[in-house]
Amino acid sequence: MAEDGPTPISEPAEAPHQSQHSDPTQKPTDIRTNMRLDPDPLTSPTSPRVFTPNPFSRKNSTLDLDDYFTGPRDIQKHSKWPLFLQMHGSILPKMIVPLLAIAGWSGLITAISMKKTNLGISNILLTVLGFVVGLGLSFRSSTAYERYAEGRRYWAQLVLTSQNLGRVFWVHATEREGEQGQKDLLAKLTALNLIVAFAVALKHKLRFEPYTCYEDISNLVQHLDTFAQAATREEPEKAHRHQKKPGFFKSTGEYLGISFAASNPRKAIKKSGRPLGNLPLEILSYLASFTDELIRNGQLSIPMQQTLAYNNLAALNDVLTGTDRVLSTPLPIAYTIAIAQITWVYILLLPFQLLPQLEWITIPASVAAAYIILGILFIGREIENPFGQDVNDLPLEQFCAQVAADMDLIASKKKPENRDWIETLDNRVMWPLSHSGWNVWMHRGEAKIREAIRHKIEANFEQKKEEAAAYGGAEKAKGANNKVTVDSV
Repeated sequence: MAEDGPTPISEPAEAPHQSQHSDPTQKPTDIRTNMRLDPDPLTSPTSPRVFTPNPFSRKNSTLDLDDYFTGPRDIQKHSKWPLFLQMHGSILPKMIVPLLAIAGWSGLITAISMKKTNLGISNILLTVLGFVVGLGLSFRSSTAYERYAEGRRYWAQLVLTSQNLGRVFWVHATEREGEQGQKDLLAKLTALNLIVAFAVALKHKLRFEPYTCYEDISNLVQHLDTFAQAATREEPEKAHRHQKKPGFFKSTGEYLGISFAASNPRKAIKKSGRPLGNLPLEILSYLASFTDELIRNGQLSIPMQQTLAYNNLAALNDVLTGTDRVLSTPLPIAYTIAIAQITWVYILLLPFQLLPQLEWITIPASVAAAYIILGILFIGREIENPFGQDVNDLPLEQFCAQVAADMDLIASKKKPENRDWIETLDNRVMWPLSHSGWNVWMHRGEAKIREAIRHKIEANFEQKKEEAAAYGGAEKAKGANNKVTVDSV
């Protein structure tokens, strides 16, 4: 059977306005930016990504200070520093100001006690209050990590559902003949892009970024009629205003955990003069409409595949509502305030209880105790919202990049025919029993094939027995060598 070779990519036609006597050494010019371009010879000239940077890239190197002090942390980067010396991802920067305050407070109490009046009290409060503080911090940490883990599970479900839905659209949905088939192909690519757009829109929604002017989503949804797109078009100043980076003092205050420097994350939503809608939900409506039309045109005719498509759309909706529940249902404010107040009362009373035994050592001892107690409190506060921009938050950009890469991978090849990958010489159907290809076994008959299958099981069993016997013999030999060595000593 003859195999068809790859179809060559035709060169794009020359633009009508281009001079035929232009300098052949002159590099092409992008009419949008009027910049000289160096085309990549390995990339198709028709590819829309020839001159487009990856919008999901962090665009930061390991020496970028913004990448070091802000998050989420890039889990693909590796640090050789010991864990106790690493600062990226540590809660220590947010504890600098509180620890300095504790050092000043304990120094004041110790100086008064050593120079003027003894302010020391019995340390029985260490036992009584320590149990309550430990219980509160444990509750705070466990609830915060539960929200963090639940957010990660929802994004894992989103990646899985996106893969399933993309496979339904690309593999199971058929393409019609002629020019209509080319339209079907472009429609399927558009649907895969909408799956990526859903993930990116969900990321921005969870970070209270309601507009569509962001680099990673603007080109994915600009052809859709959505409330967010209309608001971006009608209020460009408001849409781009909150994209500006904060000043040095404000960013430093946020990094140090100073509450007065933190901005309201919902500021863009509150100041909007237009309805912003719910972009991920609107994208799901377009995907549902696309699925309906596939079924109506007979391109998705098998009922099980139709059910699979609708079930995955419902799963994406479940991810949308579940992540919104995690975001909008933090620990009740009464618990948060009470645990913070109890913890600070305990830390402020600590110098009075350490004075009788430690005297001047009370100062570093109070700071060390505050570092341990406040560290647990601040970690729970940081991971309580796993969708933000803190270093320890979930890397949503990488999850969106994974969905985009998965969709590109699914669409990279046409739906394969079984004969193209089964009836080949490289298909060693009886490996490791036999290295013969499919064509060899095809001429041996059904009886020989079934006999080989039974023999394959027996051969694997015998091989495992031989490996076990060899391993046992090696262990015995190793034990004997050790015994001789010990006796000789």
